[in-house]
Amino acid sequence: MLAQKEEYLSHEPASVPAEMMEPPKEPLIRHELNTNLRNCLRAIFFLIACGAMVVTLLGGIGAQSGYTLLETRQKADQLEQENERLKIEIAQLKSPSRIESIAVDRLGMRVPRNTYFSHEGE
Repeated sequence: MLAQKEEYLSHEPASVPAEMMEPPKEPLIRHELNTNLRNCLRAIFFLIACGAMVVTLLGGIGAQSGYTLLETRQKADQLEQENERLKIEIAQLKSPSRIESIAVDRLGMRVPRNTYFSHEGE
C-alpha cells in the first residue's frame, strides 16, 4: 500500500507567510480569447443579417409589383368591357331603322313610295 503524506497547516496568522495571505494578482486559470475567431463570427453574423434584410426588401418589392400588376390588369379588363359596350352603342346608333325614325319624326322627311332609276347615255 502507498502511504499518503499529509501536511497540516495551522490557522494561526503567524505561521502563514505574508505572501500566501494576499490574494493572487492574476487569476489561476487564464482564458485567452481568440479575437480572430470572434471577429470572423461577427462578420458572418452581419453578413447573414444583411442577407436577410436584402431578401426581405426584395420580397416586399416583389409583392408591391404583384399588386401593381393586378391593379393594372383589372383596369385593362374594365377598359375592355367599356370598349365593348361602346361598340354595341355605336352599332345601335348606326342602325338604319333608327336613322329612318329620326328622319321621319324629327326632320319631317318621308320615305319614297316608288323609286325610279334612269338610264341615260347608253
